Amino acid sequence: MSTILFYTSPARGHLNPMMDVAVALRSMGHRVVMQTLTSEVDLVERAGLEHRPISTDTASLALADYKGSNPLKQLQITGACWQERASHEVTDLREVVAELDPDLLVVDANSWGAAAFAEGQSRPWAMFLPYCLPAPSPDVPAFGPGFPPPKNRLDRIRDRVVWSLSKRATRNSIKKLNALRAKLGVAALDSYADVYDRADLLLYRTAEPFDYPRRDWPESIRAIGPGLWTEPETAPEWIGDLPHPRVLVSVSTEFQDDGAIIDTALAALADQPGSVIVTTAALDPSRFHAPNDRVRITRHLPHAAVLAEVDVLVTHGGMGTTQRALAAGVPVCVIPWGRDQNETARRVRECGAGTMVPRSKLSATRVRKGVSDALAMTPGAEQLAAAFGSAGGGARGAELLEGLLGEAIVAPTPTSPTGALRPAAPK
Repeated sequence: MSTILFYTSPARGHLNPMMDVAVALRSMGHRVVMQTLTSEVDLVERAGLEHRPISTDTASLALADYKGSNPLKQLQITGACWQERASHEVTDLREVVAELDPDLLVVDANSWGAAAFAEGQSRPWAMFLPYCLPAPSPDVPAFGPGFPPPKNRLDRIRDRVVWSLSKRATRNSIKKLNALRAKLGVAALDSYADVYDRADLLLYRTAEPFDYPRRDWPESIRAIGPGLWTEPETAPEWIGDLPHPRVLVSVSTEFQDDGAIIDTALAALADQPGSVIVTTAALDPSRFHAPNDRVRITRHLPHAAVLAEVDVLVTHGGMGTTQRALAAGVPVCVIPWGRDQNETARRVRECGAGTMVPRSKLSATRVRKGVSDALAMTPGAEQLAAAFGSAGGGARGAELLEGLLGEAIVAPTPTSPTGALRPAAPK
């Protein structure tokens, strides 16, 4: 039996995407420990896993990128937050590694300090990425604004300019991170995109065609489809009494001041045929008013169960919620509010599984049309659900992590991230 330690950033949306892998590893006989938010101890232990907390010093550094006035400013705020957490993450992880002496570390891509610590160890380590890969390629647009894929020379010039601006926006954060990395005996990074190419394995929680095909996938990346694990829950009985089409409106579980999505969706849809179900998540549900009995507003519902009962999702574009809907064959109307959500929205549109309404053009009229058009894209969502299912999920992720523990495995093809992984190189 091997001991495998997972380390997550202080975001609830970064624990569940790896729970299926962790549970699969436990079923294989491994000891699995999740170092995550203190508030998640009950959830982790109910799944049969061990829990260790990240420190309050780490957890107290909340991401406030929603305050940025544009994608580059939001990226700058994000980089500064992740860099500020980094030294606390090193302390967190060092203490638990000393206690457990794990055979394998699995680190959240947003945990720059934990990743640097893992890189400096002699043991194998992996990273997990629960959002779209922000790494340059001739085949994909520059990350952040939500551009369509490049089609010509001008598009590629555009992308090079934006990548350069992104690198500049995070330059100070990377400089400070490199000082910490030097203390840990690991090489400096040239840009934040380098973070994703340092681990022996990166488990990528999506799959083509949701993410764009690349001719130059980094050799360590394996796309295994979205993490869809959830505790067994059932939808409330009252959903069955609501008329179709049923529209689920959902905003972020991490506060990003996105209540305008709910306000606009209610204005757009409350008087339309069908019904509206709103989950307010990080927002106080008392802020919003249900104008009739075909509108239900609550803070939380079990999306895994509810999505089987609805026809379309209106969302801020969080990767977890969006992919969960698509994996259920439910089309989406994405209103991206910040973070990586422009990229999620663009991918939804490009693969024909839904629509996007830019935040800058948010109106009841556009949301009404976005929902109507998305409803006609159910076949695209169903095709994407099949692609996600074939990527392997938690079982495939567990198999790949076991490979890092010493099993020789075949090298991948250069054009797809779904092949087998090379053996980990000696440190």
